[in-house]
This record gives sequence, structure tokens and C-alpha cells, in this order.
Amino acid sequence: MQRVALCLALVLGLTACAGVSRNIVPTSLEDEVVVAGIRGSTIRYWGDEIPPNADTLVRKRWAQVRGSQRQRVTYLAISAGGSDGAFGAGLLNGWTARGDRPKFDLVTGVSTGALTAPFAFLGPKYDPALKHVFTTSHTNDIAIVQPVRGLLGGASLASNAPLAKLIAHYVTEEFLREIAAEHRKGRRLWIGTTNLDAQRAVVWNMGEIASSGSPHALDLFRKILLSSAAIPGVFPPGMIKVAANGSVYDEMHVDGGTARQVFLLPPHFNAKRVDSHIGVKPVRRAYIIRNGRVTPEKEAVKISTLSIGPRSISTLMKEQSIGDLYELYEFARVNGIDYNLAYIPESFNVTSAGGFDPTYMTALYNEGFRLGRSRAWKKKPPSFE
Repeated sequence: MQRVALCLALVLGLTACAGVSRNIVPTSLEDEVVVAGIRGSTIRYWGDEIPPNADTLVRKRWAQVRGSQRQRVTYLAISAGGSDGAFGAGLLNGWTARGDRPKFDLVTGVSTGALTAPFAFLGPKYDPALKHVFTTSHTNDIAIVQPVRGLLGGASLASNAPLAKLIAHYVTEEFLREIAAEHRKGRRLWIGTTNLDAQRAVVWNMGEIASSGSPHALDLFRKILLSSAAIPGVFPPGMIKVAANGSVYDEMHVDGGTARQVFLLPPHFNAKRVDSHIGVKPVRRAYIIRNGRVTPEKEAVKISTLSIGPRSISTLMKEQSIGDLYELYEFARVNGIDYNLAYIPESFNVTSAGGFDPTYMTALYNEGFRLGRSRAWKKKPPSFE
């Protein structure tokens, strides 16, 4: 799927097309806009800076868990990876079978990881759903290819209407109530998108949205998940209405992996400072699932634009993902967080027939299940071992 997507994106990038008129947020108002229909300054923040209301967020979270006297904080970060998301689904389910999968205090996800994250957040109850989605889905369950429309001025070369339908099947009003209930206990679910106009990552506080009581909450929750998995140029972006100074604008949000392949806490997070605020020094542990390989994958590249371009971009994306793993390792070291990493092993040699291939995804799910059950976590990023 990733290769096909990159080919289509490259074609789109080389083709002149008419744009659709938009009312873009003025640069001067970027930090002042609020999402139309859901008021509040705590439903999202820029992914490259500490939220301006960080102290309030920390105090609120610890006030919610104070009664439980929890001395451990466990994080789970799930990366991008397309159909390789089957690996993460299998790993989580294998971890459940092992019997010591924790209830995560924070779950983050981008792209395919964003689709996995809400299920992981709600726990083993949704393991069967994870397995079903990542072992039975075909490409036509995710997308409808429409290249002519895209090349003649449309927003994308494929429709993600099937994926939107799949998300709506699972993300219901009852599903949101479950997310909200866990949020009120102090647990957090964060999803990353990329604001393409601003060229910045955005982190969405999904539990806050679910708890808002807004009639627009369900639609926004679904749209964020769909936007986080929207490969630029291949799938249509998520257009999110925002307001400032009495005017309504639209923001363009695409695949969260465009900005970050995987993320955890805000940059410049300082564990010592947080601990002094809350009067507790918890043991922090992070688990990072990289839905992809981290070693070179040899392939004979044809001498053609549609082979050289996509191969180069996929190499760039792999190196970006490895860089993110190194960055999280250093972040964990500085803040005294126990670092645990899992990724598709080099020994896994099943190949995909293209797109979302159930045979390939089932084999990858089984590999993830095996690793999850054996608890084969790496304590350092690639080449540090």
C-alpha cells in the first residue's frame, strides 16, 4: 500500500491542477483559533512545543488519579506503517495472552497507529476487533482509487470513504462514552495529525473531546482518526473548521506520520519539574511499537521516475522513523523513563502482494503476537544494541 501511495502522490505532485478556494487561518491567529463547535483550550496542542497550559493539564491529570495512589506511569506509543499496523495489533494481543499487559496511562498514535490507539487504550476487550481489522481488510476496504478525478483538480487520487465507514462502525457514541470514562480516571489518549498549512504536528486530546458533551464530538473524533491516516495526495485531507475573532476558517490536516512517525510526550518535558508539582515521584515506563522494519530492504529499482521517486521517499521515511526512535531514547534517558521498543524483525521474510494483503497481514499479525507473548522488547534503538 505504501509503495502504491507514494507512486500516486508523485504523479499528483508532477501534475498541475486547479485548487479549491479556502479560507485559511491567518498566521497571526494560528495560536488563537478554537475548533468550531467544541470550545476549550485543552483538546489539542502543537506537537513541537510545550502546551501553554501544561501545568493545568498536569494538575488535572494527577487530581484524577490521586485517590488510586498510583506510583507507576506507563506509556504506549504506536507508530505509522500502513498495513504493517498488523504487527502492532498482533503484539498487543500476544501481550494480553501473556497475562501482564498493563493498563496504559497514556496511549499515542499516528496514521495506522492512530487507528490502533483507541482500541489499545480501552484494553483487551477490543483485541478481537484489532485482529479482525488487521487480518481481514483488503485494499477495497480502505480506499477507492479514482486517479482521473485526482489529476483533474480533486483533492486526492483515492477516496477513503471505505476507511471512514470502517471507523464509524467501531467509533460509536458508546465507544466515546468508554473513552470519556477512562479519561476521567486520569488516563490519556493522544492522536497526532499534521497541519499542512502550518507544517506542524498537532496532538489531539481525544479523551477531552469524548468528554466534552458536544454534539459535534463524535464527528470530530472520527475525522481526526481519518485525517491522521490520510496520506497526502493519495487520500483527501481532513478539513477542520476553526474560529477566531468572529470569523470561521478551515485547517487542512493530513497523515500524522508526515511530521512525526511516532511520538510520546511534549518536547522539553521535565520529569523533575512535574514531580515537584505533584508531590509524587512515579516510576515511568515507555513502550514504543514501530510498525515497520528498521533494517535495509534490498530491492532492484527500475530506471524510471515512478520507481526511483517512491523508493527514495520510502527510504527517507524509514530513516525519519529511525531518527524518531533515537530521539525518544534520548528523551527517555534524560527523564528517567524506562525505554522499551519493538519492531518487525529482520528475520520476518513474508512479502506483501500489494496494498492491504490479508495473507501478508495475518502472517505479520502472528509474528507480532509471538513477540508480544515472549515480551521481546529492545532496551535501545537500532544499532545501539
